[in-house]
Amino acid sequence: MSVIVPVILCGGGGSRLWPLSRKSLPKQFLPLVGSQTMLQETLQRVAPSAGFASPVLICNEEHRFLVAEQTRATGIQPAAIVLEPVGRNTAPAIAVAARAVQDVDPHALMLVLPSDHVIGKADEFRAAVAAAAASAADGAFVTFGIRPTGPHTGYGYIEAGDVAGDGLFAIRRFHEKPTLQTATEYLDAGGFYWNSGMFMFPVAGILQELDALAPDVFRAALQAYGARSADLDFVRLSRAEFEEAPDVSIDVAVMEQTRRGLVMPVDIGWSDVGTWDALWEISPQDDTRSVIVGDVITNGVTGSYLRSEGPMVAAVGVEDLIVVATRDAVLVSSLSHAQDVKKVVESLILEHRSEAETSDTVYRPWGNYTGIDLGERFQVKRIVVEPGKKLSLQMHHHRAEHWIVVSGTAEVTCDDRTFLLNENQSTFIPQGAVHRLANPGRIPLHLIEVQSGSYLGEDDIVRIADEFGRVAG
Repeated sequence: MSVIVPVILCGGGGSRLWPLSRKSLPKQFLPLVGSQTMLQETLQRVAPSAGFASPVLICNEEHRFLVAEQTRATGIQPAAIVLEPVGRNTAPAIAVAARAVQDVDPHALMLVLPSDHVIGKADEFRAAVAAAAASAADGAFVTFGIRPTGPHTGYGYIEAGDVAGDGLFAIRRFHEKPTLQTATEYLDAGGFYWNSGMFMFPVAGILQELDALAPDVFRAALQAYGARSADLDFVRLSRAEFEEAPDVSIDVAVMEQTRRGLVMPVDIGWSDVGTWDALWEISPQDDTRSVIVGDVITNGVTGSYLRSEGPMVAAVGVEDLIVVATRDAVLVSSLSHAQDVKKVVESLILEHRSEAETSDTVYRPWGNYTGIDLGERFQVKRIVVEPGKKLSLQMHHHRAEHWIVVSGTAEVTCDDRTFLLNENQSTFIPQGAVHRLANPGRIPLHLIEVQSGSYLGEDDIVRIADEFGRVAG
């Protein structure tokens, strides 16, 4: 039996799930439907313990440490984490992944999975993968079509043709997201399935077909991979070569043209969790058909999704409503207009509002920090440093810092001194001092940082030494 290598695509912004999902922390890195993030749940479904090979992950440079840390937390060792220098859609990403898989096993099958989907029936999913593997090993390109539960207008559709094997059909045509009337006609006609974006390819076959059908994608991806470099635990593609790749999906580049394509209809409890109403549909609902998450108090609420990640939210006498509150933003929408949340994000981007892209909690390879207060010439942050981690050795031209340890132990370097701080102890880092913060303990270090000075931007960091290979930010 051929080895199946999962290829997990970690891109995507998830703007329809704003304000929780943002460019700096999109939905795949959030625990939206359980205690684990969506990326972690994807990894667990195709873990080596379930018979799969070690995965290849494709992500952008900005999220590399999130991907590495969340993967590490699952206990799964990836075959590679490949960094895209720029976003170029799924065809170039899959072409690069195919070369990485080819280095693992040139006879392998690659199972391409988005990292931001929910699959409620993991056993049925793995059974479908096993059934598709035989055809893929014979050269077929199998895509998994979701049996529709209604005339959904937010998904593309795959129209099935003639029977091509046990549970498999030839692909007659791909269809873009339809109108409600067209989607209803699809369901009435039968033989139409939601396009899940999940594929199984023989690695040699997909490379051959990319070369034949999308030579610009094939050439740019292979040149970028051929000029790759190692960066800590990551594989960094060559920017100049990868930028030459067309921005095109694998559907358009290959699947709509190839004669090898087959669709396998499946019922696996799938959702792409693309909108708040989709999350409402798949989340456990109370006897009022409402989903309540976080510090929320209700009275007379029905059929609503209410979530707080910060302030207490009180709702009275509302129905069919979405309310999502974070520390720095609140979304209020009807369930029927959940698709339009993306328009809010577009407006925020046009107005150059930071809330469009970043949240008040920012994740770094050593931990995270949360903005608490910001005023004229001062800023307050809560900093968490994970056990054994350290920040870069650095200095600031325009600000001084006060550090107060809330819990844990801090190892502080300030110019020529290195010393320990314990709970309730503090220190002062003068402007221009070369300094470093580290956690030598076994529990997370929690610290309050008060910055003061004429400029408090994150770009006022001069890195002198950094174990994560960063030079700025």
